[in-house]
Amino acid sequence: MVRRVVGLGVGAVVAVLLAAGCGTGGRASSHADASNGQKLFTGTCGACHTLAAADTSGTIGPNLDDAFRGDRAQHFKQSTIQNVVLDMIRLGSGPVAGSASMPAHLFSGENAQDVAAYVASVAGLGNATSTPPSQLGTDGKAIFNAKCASCHTLKAAASTGTIGPNLDQLKPPLATIVRQVTNGGAVMPAFKGKLSPAQIQAVAKFVSSSAGK
Repeated sequence: MVRRVVGLGVGAVVAVLLAAGCGTGGRASSHADASNGQKLFTGTCGACHTLAAADTSGTIGPNLDDAFRGDRAQHFKQSTIQNVVLDMIRLGSGPVAGSASMPAHLFSGENAQDVAAYVASVAGLGNATSTPPSQLGTDGKAIFNAKCASCHTLKAAASTGTIGPNLDQLKPPLATIVRQVTNGGAVMPAFKGKLSPAQIQAVAKFVSSSAGK
Protein backbone atom coordinates (compact mmCIF):
# COMPACT_ATOMS: atom_id res chain seq x y z
CA MET A 1 0.00 0.00 0.00
CA VAL A 2 2.83 2.41 0.83
CA ARG A 3 4.15 1.77 -2.69
CA ARG A 4 0.99 3.42 -4.04
CA VAL A 5 1.17 6.46 -1.79
CA VAL A 6 4.89 7.24 -1.88
CA GLY A 7 5.37 10.61 -3.50
CA LEU A 8 1.87 11.86 -2.71
CA GLY A 9 1.31 14.78 -0.41
CA VAL A 10 0.74 14.23 3.29
CA GLY A 11 -2.98 14.86 2.97
CA ALA A 12 -3.38 12.13 0.34
CA VAL A 13 -1.14 9.76 2.26
CA VAL A 14 -3.10 10.26 5.47
CA ALA A 15 -6.38 9.63 3.67
CA VAL A 16 -5.11 6.39 2.14
CA LEU A 17 -3.60 5.19 5.42
CA LEU A 18 -6.79 5.83 7.33
CA ALA A 19 -9.01 4.32 4.65
CA ALA A 20 -6.90 1.16 4.69
CA GLY A 21 -7.06 0.90 8.45
CA CYS A 22 -3.37 1.58 8.88
CA GLY A 23 -1.76 3.48 11.68
CA THR A 24 -2.82 0.89 14.25
CA GLY A 25 0.67 0.60 15.73
CA GLY A 26 0.16 3.65 17.91
CA ARG A 27 0.59 7.35 17.26
CA ALA A 28 3.87 9.18 17.01
CA SER A 29 5.39 10.26 20.30
CA SER A 30 5.71 13.91 21.25
CA HIS A 31 8.75 12.99 23.38
CA ALA A 32 10.86 11.34 20.68
CA ASP A 33 14.59 12.09 20.45
CA ALA A 34 15.11 13.77 17.07
CA SER A 35 18.88 13.98 17.58
CA ASN A 36 19.05 10.20 17.83
CA GLY A 37 16.71 10.04 14.86
CA GLN A 38 19.14 12.13 12.83
CA LYS A 39 22.00 9.71 13.51
CA LEU A 40 19.85 6.71 12.63
CA PHE A 41 18.49 8.31 9.48
CA THR A 42 21.90 9.38 8.22
CA GLY A 43 23.45 5.98 8.89
CA THR A 44 20.64 3.82 7.55
CA CYS A 45 18.38 5.87 5.27
CA GLY A 46 20.61 8.51 3.70
CA ALA A 47 21.97 6.22 1.00
CA CYS A 48 18.42 5.83 -0.35
CA HIS A 49 16.76 9.18 0.34
CA THR A 50 17.53 12.83 -0.35
CA LEU A 51 17.06 15.05 2.69
CA ALA A 52 18.78 18.43 2.72
CA ALA A 53 19.05 18.76 6.49
CA ALA A 54 20.86 15.42 6.71
CA ASP A 55 23.02 16.25 3.66
CA THR A 56 21.96 13.00 2.03
CA SER A 57 21.36 12.59 -1.68
CA GLY A 58 20.15 9.03 -2.21
CA THR A 59 17.94 8.42 -5.24
CA ILE A 60 16.68 4.88 -4.66
CA GLY A 61 13.78 6.03 -2.49
CA PRO A 62 11.66 9.19 -2.64
CA ASN A 63 13.21 12.63 -2.17
CA LEU A 64 11.76 13.43 1.25
CA ASP A 65 12.07 17.20 0.81
CA ASP A 66 10.04 17.04 -2.39
CA ALA A 67 7.54 14.63 -0.84
CA PHE A 68 6.64 16.98 2.00
CA ARG A 69 7.36 20.47 0.61
CA GLY A 70 3.83 20.98 -0.66
CA ASP A 71 2.36 19.90 2.65
CA ARG A 72 4.53 22.41 4.48
CA ALA A 73 3.14 25.08 2.19
CA GLN A 74 -0.38 23.97 3.14
CA HIS A 75 0.56 24.28 6.83
CA PHE A 76 0.06 20.65 7.80
CA LYS A 77 1.03 20.09 11.41
CA GLN A 78 4.44 18.57 12.10
CA SER A 79 2.71 15.90 14.17
CA THR A 80 0.70 14.87 11.12
CA ILE A 81 3.85 14.46 9.04
CA GLN A 82 5.47 12.56 11.91
CA ASN A 83 2.60 10.07 12.05
CA VAL A 84 2.77 9.48 8.30
CA VAL A 85 6.54 8.89 8.40
CA LEU A 86 6.12 6.52 11.34
CA ASP A 87 3.52 4.48 9.47
CA MET A 88 5.79 4.28 6.44
CA ILE A 89 8.62 3.00 8.63
CA ARG A 90 6.30 0.37 10.06
CA LEU A 91 4.80 -0.72 6.74
CA GLY A 92 7.75 -0.45 4.37
CA SER A 93 7.23 -0.08 0.62
CA GLY A 94 6.67 -3.65 -0.49
CA PRO A 95 8.25 -4.82 -3.76
CA VAL A 96 8.88 -1.97 -6.21
CA ALA A 97 9.66 -2.88 -9.81
CA GLY A 98 13.10 -1.77 -10.94
CA SER A 99 14.32 -0.60 -7.54
CA ALA A 100 15.11 -1.76 -4.04
CA SER A 101 12.19 -1.96 -1.64
CA MET A 102 12.12 -0.49 1.84
CA PRO A 103 11.59 -3.29 4.36
CA ALA A 104 8.88 -3.02 6.96
CA HIS A 105 10.01 -2.24 10.50
CA LEU A 106 13.42 -0.98 9.41
CA PHE A 107 13.39 0.62 12.85
CA SER A 108 11.26 -0.42 15.79
CA GLY A 109 10.20 0.96 19.14
CA GLU A 110 11.81 4.20 20.24
CA ASN A 111 14.19 4.21 17.29
CA ALA A 112 11.26 4.30 14.85
CA GLN A 113 9.73 7.13 16.86
CA ASP A 114 13.02 9.04 16.84
CA VAL A 115 13.53 8.74 13.07
CA ALA A 116 9.95 9.80 12.38
CA ALA A 117 10.39 12.81 14.65
CA TYR A 118 13.60 13.85 12.94
CA VAL A 119 12.28 13.52 9.39
CA ALA A 120 9.10 15.38 10.32
CA SER A 121 11.13 18.22 11.83
CA VAL A 122 13.17 18.91 8.69
CA ALA A 123 11.62 17.35 5.56
CA GLY A 124 10.47 19.91 3.03
CA LEU A 125 12.24 22.77 4.74
CA GLY A 126 15.53 22.48 2.86
CA ASN A 127 17.50 23.75 5.82
CA ALA A 128 20.79 21.93 5.36
CA THR A 129 22.73 21.83 8.61
CA SER A 130 25.94 20.14 7.53
CA THR A 131 29.08 21.79 6.26
CA PRO A 132 28.77 22.63 2.54
CA PRO A 133 31.51 21.26 0.25
CA SER A 134 32.86 24.76 -0.41
CA GLN A 135 33.82 25.04 3.26
CA LEU A 136 35.57 21.68 3.47
CA GLY A 137 38.52 22.67 1.30
CA THR A 138 40.80 19.76 0.44
CA ASP A 139 41.05 18.22 3.90
CA GLY A 140 40.48 14.56 3.06
CA LYS A 141 39.50 13.55 6.57
CA ALA A 142 37.01 16.41 6.91
CA ILE A 143 35.46 15.54 3.56
CA PHE A 144 35.21 11.88 4.56
CA ASN A 145 33.55 12.72 7.89
CA ALA A 146 31.05 15.02 6.19
CA LYS A 147 30.19 12.86 3.18
CA CYS A 148 31.22 9.25 3.77
CA ALA A 149 31.35 8.40 7.48
CA SER A 150 27.64 7.66 7.81
CA CYS A 151 27.95 4.76 5.36
CA HIS A 152 31.46 3.37 5.92
CA THR A 153 33.57 2.03 8.76
CA LEU A 154 37.04 3.57 8.88
CA LYS A 155 39.03 3.56 12.11
CA ALA A 156 41.10 6.60 11.13
CA ALA A 157 37.90 8.65 10.95
CA ALA A 158 36.25 6.94 13.97
CA SER A 159 33.33 6.05 11.69
CA THR A 160 31.20 2.93 12.02
CA GLY A 161 28.75 3.10 9.10
CA THR A 162 27.48 -0.23 7.80
CA ILE A 163 25.64 0.66 4.59
CA GLY A 164 28.78 0.61 2.45
CA PRO A 165 31.86 -1.63 2.68
CA ASN A 166 34.10 -1.62 5.74
CA LEU A 167 37.04 0.29 4.30
CA ASP A 168 39.51 -1.04 6.88
CA GLN A 169 38.76 -4.55 5.63
CA LEU A 170 38.54 -3.63 1.95
CA LYS A 171 41.69 -1.46 1.80
CA PRO A 172 40.84 -0.10 -1.65
CA PRO A 173 43.59 1.41 -3.83
CA LEU A 174 43.60 5.10 -4.68
CA ALA A 175 42.42 4.70 -8.27
CA THR A 176 39.46 2.55 -7.21
CA ILE A 177 38.37 5.07 -4.60
CA VAL A 178 38.60 7.98 -7.03
CA ARG A 179 36.48 6.09 -9.55
CA GLN A 180 33.89 5.05 -6.95
CA VAL A 181 33.56 8.48 -5.37
CA THR A 182 33.32 10.13 -8.77
CA ASN A 183 30.80 7.78 -10.37
CA GLY A 184 29.08 6.11 -7.43
CA GLY A 185 27.73 2.59 -7.62
CA ALA A 186 25.04 0.40 -6.08
CA VAL A 187 23.47 2.57 -3.34
CA MET A 188 26.42 4.98 -3.23
CA PRO A 189 25.67 8.30 -4.94
CA ALA A 190 28.08 9.84 -7.43
CA PHE A 191 29.95 12.85 -6.07
CA LYS A 192 30.98 14.22 -9.46
CA GLY A 193 29.68 17.77 -9.51
CA LYS A 194 29.10 17.73 -5.75
CA LEU A 195 32.78 17.60 -4.80
CA SER A 196 35.52 19.20 -6.87
CA PRO A 197 38.13 16.96 -8.55
CA ALA A 198 40.66 18.18 -5.96
CA GLN A 199 38.31 17.23 -3.12
CA ILE A 200 37.70 13.78 -4.60
CA GLN A 201 41.46 13.25 -4.84
CA ALA A 202 41.91 14.45 -1.25
CA VAL A 203 39.32 12.13 0.26
CA ALA A 204 40.58 9.23 -1.87
CA LYS A 205 44.14 9.79 -0.66
CA PHE A 206 42.95 9.93 2.94
CA VAL A 207 41.09 6.64 2.65
CA SER A 208 43.78 4.80 0.68
CA SER A 209 46.52 5.91 3.08
CA SER A 210 44.62 5.14 6.30
CA ALA A 211 42.37 2.14 5.61
CA GLY A 212 43.34 -0.86 7.70
CA LYS A 213 45.73 1.08 9.93
